[in-house]
Amino acid sequence: MTEKNSIDQHVVLVEPEIPQNTGNIARTCAVTGSTLHLVEPLGFSVDEKHLKRAGLDYWDQLSYRLHKDFTSVERELKGYPFFLITTKGEKNYAELNYKNSHVLIFGKETAGLPSWIMEKYKKSQVRIPMKEGLRSLNLSTAVSVVTYEALRQNNFEGLI
Repeated sequence: MTEKNSIDQHVVLVEPEIPQNTGNIARTCAVTGSTLHLVEPLGFSVDEKHLKRAGLDYWDQLSYRLHKDFTSVERELKGYPFFLITTKGEKNYAELNYKNSHVLIFGKETAGLPSWIMEKYKKSQVRIPMKEGLRSLNLSTAVSVVTYEALRQNNFEGLI
């Protein structure tokens, strides 16, 4: 069976810390045909023994890249629109117009995205609305919410 997927969606995790979150995100990326980019340092090992322990059972079905730093991501995905998903964003993620090629960028669980990335991409910051006074969604939940909205806007092209 030839897989048709005209959506070129990339999910970037900058310095993820919790292997179970990354496992859930890897599964979401695998089932949606999204490419996962992991930016070091990671809070866990990506060797086979650790992957299985973290529940990363879809790893062999996943298109992923490991990057030494965020600059490597910028070089590889130059020309793609970048969207930083952050609690500090002013725009609502659901109000954006996601083209069939885009990059969704998420920070680490305990600290979010580094300030230099936030400053550089200030106009590309978006948020997921939530009740005031609460910190944030779980990282894997946030990735799923935004990933599926972008796919919905593209009529789930390539998925059944």
